[in-house]
Amino acid sequence: MMSDFELDQNSIILGEREYAMTLDTVISEAQQQLLIFDQDFSIGDFASTKRFELINAFLSKSRASELTIILQASDFFTTQCPRLFGLLTTFGHKMTVYETNSHAKIAKDCFILADNKSYIRRFHIDQARFKYALDDIETTASLANRFDELLQETAQTISATKLGL
Repeated sequence: MMSDFELDQNSIILGEREYAMTLDTVISEAQQQLLIFDQDFSIGDFASTKRFELINAFLSKSRASELTIILQASDFFTTQCPRLFGLLTTFGHKMTVYETNSHAKIAKDCFILADNKSYIRRFHIDQARFKYALDDIETTASLANRFDELLQETAQTISATKLGL
C-alpha cells in the first residue's frame, strides 16, 4: 500500500519511523476485522490524524467491519487521542475498547491483526523491534489465540459516553 516504503516481511525490523509506517500498511490491509493489543497507544502515532483517517476508513469501508482494541492503560487513549476516541461515538456498534486487568499488565509486546492473515508485532514496548507479514495465516492465528487470552483478562470496557445520573 505504501509507494516509497518497502521492508522485508517476516524479518526483524528496527526503528520507530519504520514501525509507524508499517502500522499504516497493516491497518490499510484490513477489510473486515482489526484486532489491536497495545500498552496505551502512546507509541505508534495513534494520536495522529493519519492513524485516525486509516482507522476511520476501515470502519467506514463495510457494514461488517469490526475493530476490537485491548489496552493495558486507557488514559493516553482517552485524553491524547481525541479523534480516535471519538470514533467510539460514531462506530460504537462495531468498535470496542477494553482495558486489561492487573494480571495482563505484565505483557510487554503489542500487535495488530488484520483479517486473520496480516499482522505487525512489536516484541517489547521499550524497543523499536518488530516483525510483520501481509499473508501469514499461521502466525496470525497464533497471535489471534493470544488476543483471545488477553480478552479474557480485561477488566472494563471503555465508553465514549459517561453513564450515571
